[in-house]
Amino acid sequence: MHGTLPSPQPGRPLRGPLSGLPLTLRLALRELRGGLSGFVVFISCIAIGVAAIAGVTSISRSLGDGLGREGRRILGGDLTYSLINREATTAETAILEGQGRVSVVATMRAMAVATDGSAALVELKAVDGGYPAVGSLATDPAAPVADLLATRDGVFGAVADPVLLTRLGLKVGDRITVAGKPLEIRAALVTEPDSISAGIGFGPRLIVAMEALRATGLGEPGSLNRWSYRLQLPAATDPELEAASHAIGKALPDAGWEVRSRLNADPRFAKSVERFTQFLTLVGLTALIVGGVGVANAVSAFVERKRGSIATLKSVGAPGSQVVVLYLTQVMLIAAFSIAIGLSIGAAMPFLIDALFRDSLPLPLEPTLAPGELALAAAYGLLTALAFAILPLGRAHDIPVSGLFRDTVDPSAQRTRLRYKAILGAALLALAGLALATAFDRKIALIFMAAAALAFGLLRLVAIGLMAGARRLPHPRAAGPRMALANLHRPGALTPAIILSLGLGVTLLVTLSVIDANITRALTNTLPGKAPNLFFLDVPSRDADAFTGFLQGKAPAAKLERVPMLRGRITALDGVPVEQIKPPEDAAWVLDGDRGITTADSLPDGSKLTDGQWWTEEEGKTPKLSFEADLGKALGLKIGSTVTVNVLGRTLTTTIANFRKVEWRSLGINFVMVFSPGTFRGAPHSDLATLTLPGGPDPALEATVLRDVAKAFPSVTSVRVKDALETIDRLVHKLTLAIRGASVVAVLASLFVLAGAIAAGHRARLYDAVVLKVLGASRRRLMIAYGIEYGALGLSAALFGLLAGTLAGWVIVTKVMRLDFGLDLSGALVAAASAVILSVAIGLAGTWRILGQKPAPYLRQF
Repeated sequence: MHGTLPSPQPGRPLRGPLSGLPLTLRLALRELRGGLSGFVVFISCIAIGVAAIAGVTSISRSLGDGLGREGRRILGGDLTYSLINREATTAETAILEGQGRVSVVATMRAMAVATDGSAALVELKAVDGGYPAVGSLATDPAAPVADLLATRDGVFGAVADPVLLTRLGLKVGDRITVAGKPLEIRAALVTEPDSISAGIGFGPRLIVAMEALRATGLGEPGSLNRWSYRLQLPAATDPELEAASHAIGKALPDAGWEVRSRLNADPRFAKSVERFTQFLTLVGLTALIVGGVGVANAVSAFVERKRGSIATLKSVGAPGSQVVVLYLTQVMLIAAFSIAIGLSIGAAMPFLIDALFRDSLPLPLEPTLAPGELALAAAYGLLTALAFAILPLGRAHDIPVSGLFRDTVDPSAQRTRLRYKAILGAALLALAGLALATAFDRKIALIFMAAAALAFGLLRLVAIGLMAGARRLPHPRAAGPRMALANLHRPGALTPAIILSLGLGVTLLVTLSVIDANITRALTNTLPGKAPNLFFLDVPSRDADAFTGFLQGKAPAAKLERVPMLRGRITALDGVPVEQIKPPEDAAWVLDGDRGITTADSLPDGSKLTDGQWWTEEEGKTPKLSFEADLGKALGLKIGSTVTVNVLGRTLTTTIANFRKVEWRSLGINFVMVFSPGTFRGAPHSDLATLTLPGGPDPALEATVLRDVAKAFPSVTSVRVKDALETIDRLVHKLTLAIRGASVVAVLASLFVLAGAIAAGHRARLYDAVVLKVLGASRRRLMIAYGIEYGALGLSAALFGLLAGTLAGWVIVTKVMRLDFGLDLSGALVAAASAVILSVAIGLAGTWRILGQKPAPYLRQF
């Protein structure tokens, strides 16, 4: 008999639908016929975590498929070749046209001025006669694009975003001027097919004909604009796409194009989706790990309920390992059921979002079942269930049969065998490996795992310390406080489970609250006080002195800065093409696309030299480069390293003369790359200027300057810093809202764990309540005792969450976001207070029913 579970009696073969299964599995399934009573919290915790991970990853996959499906529409063709500050030459255009049909789109920022003198920043988009080559432009009223933008009575037409009409008090049929040229608003913009490729805009869209742009003079070389040449191939197959791209790259190796294909229409957006998906997946994994505490509690209660069965099995010769395998099989079957629920919810999320918000979604969503992503979520769920279930199940391995029965009234501590600890370690390592293998940024995944392990360890120490302190405190004279104190440290106390679940939930909420408060403060309070009030783009170099004099006349006491500005893209570092460089994630953006660059004869304000020497006047006549110190270090650059840039279609290699630390938060004029004055001598460029008012923000004066500059220098684009910050603020708060929504999942898991911990302690509480009621304790006195106990647990968890969450927020704000940290605990205190209230409320709610039981039926059982 030893070594196997008891077999059925000879001559009585086990028949039925389960007869072909292994004995352990058959017994597990037979026991589950009694239902899943006691596993509600277990199922809820696993299902919630798995649903969060499956939903986030499925939505991300659907977005990726949508971007792939709509790649041609987003780009306006199969391939797009973009240039900054200049148009393609005739020879370059001819090479593109040799591969297929080419359409041209130019984008830039400009000022739209109404007839009453009011002005607004717009995102100007000039299109040729073939626009849109793919998709359709929806307008109100609907009409062909060519008709809407055509010349009538010498005035070009325009299609305007309704936001612009509202901002300037206009309606269809009214006129505005851009760079001094009149435009008639012919329709309001409803949707444009290629809006995603434009990125974040700081003003409403205004679409005009290419001829209208040329009439304004805004597209001259050196001005801050982007020219996109959209190529439609005769045969849009992948081999044709690759062949055309290779031929154009070979014919024009030094043109300085930014190239995109329909297969990867917006790589920067795709990376952002991947980063955000990783973050939300980690939040979902947090919910799953928090829920793992509920799994452990539920399994402990399950083992408690099965004491009779376990004792029976062991008394007839079943070894402890076989008993553990039997009940582990049951637990994993229940986990599989829970995972199936979570996967169903997660898989349905993309379809639900598409059905509810299809017409309002700004991004193309292609709802799809994602087997790989769902399998990943299932693996997380199974590993979490195994990790948190194995130790409670392993406890019964070495307890003798007599000990199992005696544990009802005399619980004994048992050491867990090494094999079960090894299984736990293997499951945790598998979880960590899975998170690392699927992470977009492994550094963030490692930080998350280290933080999670540290939080679990610290919360365990808090629970141990609280229990030890309660054990050593003098016993109060009053019965209620004395009982509450005893409940904190007695065997089977709820202290570890409640401290862990509530502590993690409060820590997460406090961390998000601190980050949100600092971002809001940085965008609304701190930065505007230091930053310029107004930025002026595309100041023609020929008008620079006149423009400076004009601003000094409008705001004599203001600080005015003006620097030359060009756009260029890095093509090689130390002779290595950027395509072959794998930079760190936090520095990759420097090599991705074009960058603003400038020249200077002295160290710019807001910069501090960290290595090397600034060039002298004589040295500045030759090409030299100053590079931002932190980014240079991340890219492996040093003094003497070479940087190759493409500016206005010309490739230039310069040597790094020095590194400097830049104070980006001041929002002053500064650049990653500052060149010596002789580097681009004679190159066409425009100037960038800033105006900083001495008394801080002055809406009335700012509005006056904007209006007067728009009249006197119609080609200059004016940007009010406050408006730009508000645009960024709206975007950040949308992201924060999504993070908060995902974090609710983790908090919900914490509440389930709390409820489960109380349910798991039901038997011990029932025994206490019955004995105390027989001894004369009233329900009121018992409720006071339990209220003090739950209040102490909630307060301890809240204090830990406040400290740990504030520390985590400080690290993220200062080290990751590189912002100044301000201690604002208003939201954090609300989260902490809520934890105390919830712990007391849920605890007392679960206890109330116990206190209402009649003693007699239960006394007969004990």
